Amino acid sequence: MPGTTGADRRELSIDPTRLTARLDELGQIGAIPGTIGCARLALTDDDKAGRDLVRTWMEELGLDISIDGIGNVIATMPGFDPSLAPVMTGSHIDTVATGGRYDGNLGVLAGLEVIETVLAAGIELERPLAVGWFTDEEGARFPPDMLGSLVYVGGLPLEDALEIEDRDGAVVGDELDRIGYRGAAPTPGRVPHAFVELHIEQGPILEDEDITIGVVEGVQGISWTELTITGQSCHAGTTPMRLRHDPGYVAAAITTFVRDLTRELGGSQVATVGRLDLTPNLVNVVPSVATMTIDLRNTDEATLQEAEARFRAFVEQTAEREGVSVDSRTLARFEPVEFDPRVIDIVEQAAERTGQSSRRLPSGAGHDAQMFARVCPTAMIFTPSVNGISHNVTEYTEPADLEAGANVLLDVMLTLTSMEFST
Repeated sequence: MPGTTGADRRELSIDPTRLTARLDELGQIGAIPGTIGCARLALTDDDKAGRDLVRTWMEELGLDISIDGIGNVIATMPGFDPSLAPVMTGSHIDTVATGGRYDGNLGVLAGLEVIETVLAAGIELERPLAVGWFTDEEGARFPPDMLGSLVYVGGLPLEDALEIEDRDGAVVGDELDRIGYRGAAPTPGRVPHAFVELHIEQGPILEDEDITIGVVEGVQGISWTELTITGQSCHAGTTPMRLRHDPGYVAAAITTFVRDLTRELGGSQVATVGRLDLTPNLVNVVPSVATMTIDLRNTDEATLQEAEARFRAFVEQTAEREGVSVDSRTLARFEPVEFDPRVIDIVEQAAERTGQSSRRLPSGAGHDAQMFARVCPTAMIFTPSVNGISHNVTEYTEPADLEAGANVLLDVMLTLTSMEFST
């Protein structure tokens, strides 16, 4: 089939009203009262409702829809030779417990908007476009994050993923069955010709520098660890300090240590204690157990490994001094990812063609695109986040920036349909 012409590309643009209306409608599912945020944890009833809504929009466009064994949903333009790998875009529609309506959702709905725009214009392409969403990208319910895309690219066997449990003992496979999204399509999934993901920045750089498009060069490495620190519960008033075995103290010491570590290592090193639970969690009782998570990230693998090693050594030494035991569990570990320079250049050129300012930058958050970088040419597009806020009910991106990002995505995907990649 003939490809698009330069004139065709310049004349095409997405419908911003339709895109924002769909974002708003999806955002009403799991809406958090009194806010513009929403909560759709992976494989919950609200996640199912969101999936059903987006799937309906895909069906209305006549797209070929496949659902695989981990619940990833891919919609592809029909009418092409099945041997032609699609140019794929997509992201996720699950959220954290106090999330916004743009994180992930923009990438899915902008991809759908791109396909609808191309179909409505009647433009013939050399290969199909596809859009998908990937299960449990956030990892907020079932670790690790990017679970669905990790399974899609063959980084985790499906049978292992289906056995993952959340904190309450719910199992991935059972929850997929319950909501009706354990599909028959095989994993690993079909390798795309190329993959590009549109996402809000989730940080302050673009807004601070008054830049509209972020040209993402890669993604930070991520290390998630859960610690269960076990000591001895006792009376807070009658037990001398020298006789205590306090897991709460050890957890607090670890929290301050990893913060200090970021200052010592400098550069892009970040560290977060995102969850800390004490048992029995009473004002006048020394806790018996502390459970906590530690999130370490860096764009440099060697520095990330140094941070991990120093963190582990501190935990061991502090636990020994306090007389407590520590069980450690790795929740996620991904090395830093560099995107394909050819696709990065295409994103940058598309921003210029569409009249948008741009700058290159890394992603501080994990994304499905980093998984696809293992199997095909991949890159990402960022749009600004107001005040740099995300994973928060106040998360917001201006409509003009949503439109700009989606039009850059449109341009990039059209370019990729006629581009051949040599190995």
